[in-house]
Amino acid sequence: MLRPVTPADHDAFLALCREFYHSPAVLAPIPDEHIENTFRELFSPQPLAAAYLIFSGGSGKGDAAQGEPAGYCLLATAFSNEAGGRVQWLEELYIRPAFQGQGLGSEVFAYLDAHRPPDVRRFRLEVEPENEGAMRLYRRKGFRELPYLQMVRDFD
Repeated sequence: MLRPVTPADHDAFLALCREFYHSPAVLAPIPDEHIENTFRELFSPQPLAAAYLIFSGGSGKGDAAQGEPAGYCLLATAFSNEAGGRVQWLEELYIRPAFQGQGLGSEVFAYLDAHRPPDVRRFRLEVEPENEGAMRLYRRKGFRELPYLQMVRDFD
């Protein structure tokens, strides 16, 4: 089950992001300031991002089985000439280890497919090559690898 992040989810969202950015799924942690900026963006007048909390049916271990989120996903929207329109990026998909392997990733994609804005022409994501479990899920959901090498330049 997914539901949009609300302002009341501030602490839970930040905790999940911190977990994600201290997991093997990413290259390096990010400053908390970046997470705070993302949270503010979610509620800006014209947000470029959307976030959802992921909940399990209660089959996880520990606190997560008692109403705590099992994970989250973060989306961003862009425009692509190559795709012929808007592109939704799955910026982040994090499912806590206690809930992995229970089909929640598939449920996330089913939800996102069912709620895709009609003007979105492509869904895109990045994955660490070592994250083999995620890559298997993405391939099952119809994703294919692009032969691009991405490059970045950050601004202070």
